[in-house]
Amino acid sequence: MTGSTQPLLLIEDSDEDFAAFERILRKASITNTIYRCVDGDEALDFLHHKGQYSNSKAPRPGIILLDLNLPGTDGREVLEQIKQDNELKMIPVVVFTTSSNPKDIEVCYRYGVNGYIIKPIDVKKLMRTIQVLIDYWFEAVILPNSVRG
Repeated sequence: MTGSTQPLLLIEDSDEDFAAFERILRKASITNTIYRCVDGDEALDFLHHKGQYSNSKAPRPGIILLDLNLPGTDGREVLEQIKQDNELKMIPVVVFTTSSNPKDIEVCYRYGVNGYIIKPIDVKKLMRTIQVLIDYWFEAVILPNSVRG
């Protein structure tokens, strides 16, 4: 089965979490281009081609992995803006966060998140969780931008 080759946007302020995620993706032979934004404002600029991305050809990601606890504009606000934008709302967004707060989970689903994953603290569990995420979103699911009609 061939998975999606669309770019991935990872909105994550933790260098350690980003490095772990990237390492596991590569180990799983996922060759999708990974773009990283370290805060919500940068992510919105990336998606809207504004600020430092105004002259770039930043591609439309096939999927967005979003941390909630970001400096500046937090992940909840980023999610809300993505899902209210007619150009962006079809992009699947998966929250990947340490927050197990029921209010955060409810708010994210109310805004239209496609999945909510709590980052395990244990490294082996984290690796297994990321592998499940990869298997589902990169191997099993057909993303909207991959279907051309």
